[in-house]
Amino acid sequence: MSAPLTIIGTGMAGLGLARAIRSRDPHRALTLITADSGDEYAKPLLSSAFTKGQSAAALAQRDALGVADAIHATLRCHTPVEAIDPHQRTLWLGAERLPYERLVLATGAAPWQPFETPEALAERVFQVNDLDDYRRFRAALERHPGQPVRVAIVGAGLVGCEFANDLHAGGHRVALIAPEPAPLPRLLPPPLGLALAEAFAAAGIAGYFERQVQALEASDGGVALTLDDGERLAADLVLVATGLRPRTALAAGAGLQTSAAGILTDRHLQTSDPHIHALGDVACVDGLNAMYVQPLQASAKALAATLTGTPTAVGYGAWPVMVKTSLLPIVALPPRETPARWRIDGEAGDFSAVAEDTAGRLIGFALTGACVRRKVELARAAPPLLG
Repeated sequence: MSAPLTIIGTGMAGLGLARAIRSRDPHRALTLITADSGDEYAKPLLSSAFTKGQSAAALAQRDALGVADAIHATLRCHTPVEAIDPHQRTLWLGAERLPYERLVLATGAAPWQPFETPEALAERVFQVNDLDDYRRFRAALERHPGQPVRVAIVGAGLVGCEFANDLHAGGHRVALIAPEPAPLPRLLPPPLGLALAEAFAAAGIAGYFERQVQALEASDGGVALTLDDGERLAADLVLVATGLRPRTALAAGAGLQTSAAGILTDRHLQTSDPHIHALGDVACVDGLNAMYVQPLQASAKALAATLTGTPTAVGYGAWPVMVKTSLLPIVALPPRETPARWRIDGEAGDFSAVAEDTAGRLIGFALTGACVRRKVELARAAPPLLG
């Protein structure tokens, strides 16, 4: 009989693995532990739900009881794991000690906030990283019925830009603040980022680029944001989208090898402890942390095979990222290494940018507007992220 398996985390990685395990082994004992509600939902949909008018309840595909029943597992929600003792193979859950035989860490990544939020603004400053966060943020928006809410978004990466587009489509007034000269600096070369900034501005989204928030304070029933050039902005709510950091504290406390990029694993997703694996946003697989859906799904499939007796190394294909910015369609395959050059063609928002190495080989690309139709062609020509 297969050893019981314990999974910490019930996001797309943890549940995806549990389902893949169950499809291969109908009888293996599975225990899932999560600090949140345990509801099943697709995280990428959080940044397009306002356009569609979807509540948190509408996004939840199953509640915790439904999840446990569907995969025939024990699911413990609202249960933070405080520590792992790898020598005794024991989890510390408050006063409880829970033994494990095989353990998988699917703890994801946590939002990073570069400034302090005054306690008085706790109900006006948000980060949205899971369904519970979305539920709270949406409730705050709904406290202003029948009128557009002024939302200041801090951060112009993938999450910030998708929420800016989504909240604007939902009828709200959006300001986007970021230290970089243009949006999506990790996905797009500057001319394409500027094209997105122009599309946002034309739609009425105010851009404050090459600026940083210096201070937040309560003002007139809302929030006053002071920028580093002295300008002050007024908002009803603030959404902080300044990036994610892998949740490595639990692993590091257990003596596992970690870095700023995540829990270090090999291609079989095994950590430095042979009884512990990791996958999803928290895992740095063979030196690569790819916080996107397709690598997560590939990891769940490969790890399920490994844990059910068929050792399988994970591989990541050339999977482009489709950014949910309807104001300017964008598809990008960010290069794993710094390109020697970007070869850019196009105009008026329709750009095709190809990243090349020193030998002139294609290593990534970015497309906007009408040029997104080239995504299949370029993806076929690009090298895999993790071959």
